[in-house]
Amino acid sequence: MIRIILTALTLAVTMMGAANAQSDLVKRGDYLVNTIMTCGNCHTPKGPPAAIAGKEFSGGLSWDEPPFKVTAPNITSDKETGLGNWTDADIKKALRTGTRPNGVQLATVMPTDFYGVISENDMNAIVAYLRTLKPIANAVPAPIYKMPQVHRAYPGSEKPYTEAMMSDPVKKGFYLATIGHCMECHTPFGTRGRDFAGSLGKGGAEFPGPWGKSISRNITSSKTAGLGDWTDAEIKTAITQGKRKDGTPLKPPMGFPHYAKMTDADLSAVITYLRTVPAKE
Repeated sequence: MIRIILTALTLAVTMMGAANAQSDLVKRGDYLVNTIMTCGNCHTPKGPPAAIAGKEFSGGLSWDEPPFKVTAPNITSDKETGLGNWTDADIKKALRTGTRPNGVQLATVMPTDFYGVISENDMNAIVAYLRTLKPIANAVPAPIYKMPQVHRAYPGSEKPYTEAMMSDPVKKGFYLATIGHCMECHTPFGTRGRDFAGSLGKGGAEFPGPWGKSISRNITSSKTAGLGDWTDAEIKTAITQGKRKDGTPLKPPMGFPHYAKMTDADLSAVITYLRTVPAKE
């Protein structure tokens, strides 16, 4: 009898531990998806003045560009129009390589070029969180590809980071800025896509939208053109509140409301990394 009771207790403790571990994964995934990765910035439908309540992650922004005409797809757990029928491996492969289960490459507006760096634990956390999203039936228009889509890993993101690497503040900042695909917007185009080799963080890319036209600013360490003469507090205010040094508002599509929910430690790590980005005038 005692043996049976002990076995039952052991099983209960094991199950409780597994449940707690899963809960921790979901919390981490929630944090990543809804802060630095700003997934809802594209995948949630918008309507004045902001996201449409109750429709989170059911499909969002559209782009009609020379390479493609696409709409950010439904990533809820709906089986017909979302990710409900995708396996965990399918989701991870799409995030790391930009490849759908049917082998079709995702449009390059989806920043999978940056996601190869995601640690194994964080990837599991993201998937765990996506599985908790309530199913919302919403079919977005099928993508139209006007030319082949090519997956090019962002320099430094070719392999998943390990948890041990996060102890280095600069590496942690690079990791966060990379999964947040900061340089996707803040680097201008060259002859073969974003000029990461010659103009990393220089800014100048244009983003038209309901807000008018935004031009990404220089986020290098330049003291004249970049963030070199900004204090950490001023940079944090810009990231989380969308305000310049002089207090005037910055425009979307930068996801200020998402970044406002980041921990101060993570914001500090991002800034520590940005201080190392070579100055570009």
